[in-house]
Amino acid sequence: MSKRRFILIPVLLLTSSAAIGVLWVNHDFPTITRQSTVETSSSATSSSRQTTHTRTTTTATSSASTSATTTGTASNSTSLWHPALITSWQWQLSSTPIDLSIHVQVYDIDAFDNDASQVAAIHATGAKAVCYISGGTLENWRPDANSFPSSVAGSAVSGWAGEKWLDIRQISILGPIMEARMDICVTKGFDGIEADNVDGYTNPTGFPLTYQDQLNYNIFLANAAHACGLSIGLKNDVDQVKDLVSYFDWALNEECFKFNECDTLLPFINAGKPVFQTEYDTSQYCAQANSMNFNSIVKHLSLDAWRQPCRGT
Repeated sequence: MSKRRFILIPVLLLTSSAAIGVLWVNHDFPTITRQSTVETSSSATSSSRQTTHTRTTTTATSSASTSATTTGTASNSTSLWHPALITSWQWQLSSTPIDLSIHVQVYDIDAFDNDASQVAAIHATGAKAVCYISGGTLENWRPDANSFPSSVAGSAVSGWAGEKWLDIRQISILGPIMEARMDICVTKGFDGIEADNVDGYTNPTGFPLTYQDQLNYNIFLANAAHACGLSIGLKNDVDQVKDLVSYFDWALNEECFKFNECDTLLPFINAGKPVFQTEYDTSQYCAQANSMNFNSIVKHLSLDAWRQPCRGT
């Protein structure tokens, strides 16, 4: 939930104008660099998985490689929901049903705890709905918890019972599980997705995760969300904003004022992409948040219905 917070490596193959697929590449194959130059297989075969949408992936079949430059073109799709820079929002991950008496433009709610009727009720108010999932941890109370083999489960997440970090290098295992979660969000009618715990490389996960591992995994999540028609926000992971802003449609941050990290989020603002921001105390930071064009609110750590917005709504 509200944590300061997964190789086969997914790599976008691009022509000069469009993405043509995702490579599943062995973990010791050359990876995406922080300058976004990648080496990819020059021979591939394609397959499609049909749900309420079509998701296409490409499987590498050759060790030959060519160079390509990756960009965040997927996040610019006009078919996706792109929230405005200034957007009111509510973040309620506990105490269902959702309180719809709060007049906001976006509700961020749990993907599993809310059904399609709740999403429809949000839409009936004229608001958009974002589904919350954990992208980087195994939560043992989730209905799909048995889908995660023990090989991907690492150290316990400090302070959060029943939760373990995931080995995000193993995208061949985690990828289909996360795509299935995104399919659930699509089926229920959600407009966007919040994938939590996507900064595991900065935490004691039990795995030797690197900056590059996290970058690869987060790009995979962004591309997978866009492939099924969902907008996606970058959750925390402030140290990778400069490398990920082109892939994500908005940002969701916890406590950047408390930890003096808010300037790292400005690339989103400069790109015209909103920052949804939360603090858990009532310190006087709203004037600064508003001057930075953040959509900031104060919440209880439990993320119940209570909220105190920095703007009027």
